[in-house]
Amino acid sequence: MANTRAYAATSPTSGMAPYSFDRRALRPDDVAIEIDYCGVCHSDLHTVENDWGGSQYPVVPGHEIIGRVTAVGQDVTRYQPGDLVGVGCMVDSCRTCSACDSGLEQYCIEGSTMTYGSLDRHDGTVTHGGYSEKIVVSDRFVVRVPENLDPASAAPLLCAGITTYSPLKHFKVGKGHKVGVLGMGGLGHMGVKLAKAMGAEVTIFTRSESKVAEAKKQGADHVIISTDKAQMKAAADSFDFLLDTIPVAHDLNPYLKCLKYDGTHILVGLLTPVEPALQAGLLVTKRRVVAGSLIGGMPETQEMLDFCAEHNITCDVEMLDIRNINEAYERLKKSDVKYRFVIDMDTLKQG
Repeated sequence: MANTRAYAATSPTSGMAPYSFDRRALRPDDVAIEIDYCGVCHSDLHTVENDWGGSQYPVVPGHEIIGRVTAVGQDVTRYQPGDLVGVGCMVDSCRTCSACDSGLEQYCIEGSTMTYGSLDRHDGTVTHGGYSEKIVVSDRFVVRVPENLDPASAAPLLCAGITTYSPLKHFKVGKGHKVGVLGMGGLGHMGVKLAKAMGAEVTIFTRSESKVAEAKKQGADHVIISTDKAQMKAAADSFDFLLDTIPVAHDLNPYLKCLKYDGTHILVGLLTPVEPALQAGLLVTKRRVVAGSLIGGMPETQEMLDFCAEHNITCDVEMLDIRNINEAYERLKKSDVKYRFVIDMDTLKQG
């Protein structure tokens, strides 16, 4: 598996450039995959530029990976060469704690091994992700991609899809529920599609009048302009769930007022402190809940892909030549993509 071609950043300011490294030889439970497509997540950009701190360089990003199996380890029985498969945000966990035993590897008590920028639990090397021509992953962290899904537009399901599917499924969203989706980016538009397929009545909350038509196009039943005080007041006490995909600090309090009693505000986009502070009275007086959710475990990720295949759900994507990744990052900073860049890995193999 030597000499794997890739793109990597060597410092927070280096930008992305061609890079090569050695993938490991197959362990008994490993699957070798030739990568066809890899989605570009905002987390990739944050890691490349060390926005969250702790990035280890060189970093090869990418955790929305779809490709074909080329070889399997001696203990692997679930996959064989030629299978269409995917790899998401994790490539390992302790596999023995209560979370892992429950198929919730993303909440591994010891901490999951991420697809890039983590230390391999066996040999201590730094994991490298999907901006590369191939990858080697334990079969437990590989999922089967239904053949009826377009593989390019299915790639972001491995992050944006499972990030929104998991909380909707956990909180048993379904027919008769009113769901508000906050934000209209990669996560938000997937939240709309999935909640609709689950039978919910879906409303998009957006700050921009210009996004009303696009929200309706994505399948939203209603659109609320969150900066319009009259619209927000009219929405008071009306939602069962709010799926909050906004990735920057924002005031939760106006949205909490839109929840019914026993309503739940689910954070999937925000990892920084909540600012301004929550007004506890909005929670206490209506028994409202603020919750969080992180991607999904491996059984649930497979379930999500099968659900998407059944309902013909994929991500809206813009295909990308990997040689243009730095320009794509600049556009990503401006939210200038609808709704996910996906790298065609043939452009890496072409040089």
